[in-house]
Amino acid sequence: MIIFSRNNLGKIYTVDINNKPTTEVKEKLAWLLDGEILLTDKLEGIFVGPRKEMITPWSTNAVEITQNMGIEGISRIEEFKEAYENTDFDPMLQNRYNNIDQSVFEIEKEPEEIIHIENISEYNKQEGLALNDDEVKYLEDLSKRLSRNLTDSEVFGFSQVNSEHCRHKIFNADFIIDGEKMPDSLFGLIRKTSKVNHNKIVSAYKDNVAFVKGPEIEQFAPASQDKPDFFETKNIKSVLSIKAETHNFPTTVEPFNGAATGSGGEIRDRLAGGKGSLPLAGTAVYMTPYSRLEKDRDWEQATESRKWLYQSPIELLIKASNGASDFGNKFGQPLICGSVLTFEHQENNKKFGYDKVIMLAGGIGYGKHEDSLKGRPKKGDKIVLLGGDNYRIGMGGGAVSSVDTGEFESRIELNAV
Repeated sequence: MIIFSRNNLGKIYTVDINNKPTTEVKEKLAWLLDGEILLTDKLEGIFVGPRKEMITPWSTNAVEITQNMGIEGISRIEEFKEAYENTDFDPMLQNRYNNIDQSVFEIEKEPEEIIHIENISEYNKQEGLALNDDEVKYLEDLSKRLSRNLTDSEVFGFSQVNSEHCRHKIFNADFIIDGEKMPDSLFGLIRKTSKVNHNKIVSAYKDNVAFVKGPEIEQFAPASQDKPDFFETKNIKSVLSIKAETHNFPTTVEPFNGAATGSGGEIRDRLAGGKGSLPLAGTAVYMTPYSRLEKDRDWEQATESRKWLYQSPIELLIKASNGASDFGNKFGQPLICGSVLTFEHQENNKKFGYDKVIMLAGGIGYGKHEDSLKGRPKKGDKIVLLGGDNYRIGMGGGAVSSVDTGEFESRIELNAV
């Protein structure tokens, strides 16, 4: 059942509990939520709150607090605000509700039927899969060999795993200058630096993170890792982990969470390096068009301000910075350095600028030298899938992030974040 609470600031809390709450439970909830428990099954009016399909991180923390208070049976607590017809809200994360009642968290969607694709080229354009002509022809030939139409899941899956985002096809392709093929691809040129000057590199271009040799350090840890034991100190050889990656498209569309997950993904990669390593500190880089925050910057007036597709540069800089810092704070990793670049230029009636923003998340950490390389899996090894709930988000993200922002309709781009 759903019970409601309202505090003095007009916030409404919806509590999903699987039993009839006792007087003691109601008193605890009233204290926790700082508001009275409303004795009603329905609240009339217009409200803005989280999408019913997505349990918020705030809810997860709130439910854990109720468990620590000895309250059993609560699965979700969400915050709603009273609103009007014209109240702004973030459609990526929120929804507007006409009345909230006992069905506020019920999801009525049924699985969609499998679609057999008759025209792969048209489906590619319709869904923004960013398949090139060679890939479309490959799928058409495959369909003929199988003597059946490919399904939407097959074509969609192929487009994602073979996107530029995942395969780096341009970076790994033949590099041709003035008709002459160069001996190395663009990616080959990048890798070449570590081949020519190996220096202290332990691992590079084959894991989620790179490792270089670190100093010998004193480790304070339990003597045994598989059972309770006393702590001891010992000297070990260390490696330093180094990581940097961009999260441009999501940050362009939804800067706070785009930058937050960019920072979070980079932290995860350093945790997963080798057989495991530890993050220490992070960095962030932002590149956007001119912010036009101050009027006396003559160079910013040289190009005309224009309407932005999703967020203005000043919104991007503020929200993205907040998002990256927020994730680091929650994890326990400080952002210790970074940079900002704003740029626009007009030449020969062409405008240049970071309309798809650059958001680069990076960082450094450390690990044990003996754990810097992954082992080889053996037949019979068990695979463990770690992580939280799966949501229908980021659908087509690999393909959509591989092309110019704005190339596909807004529906497809928002669905890809």
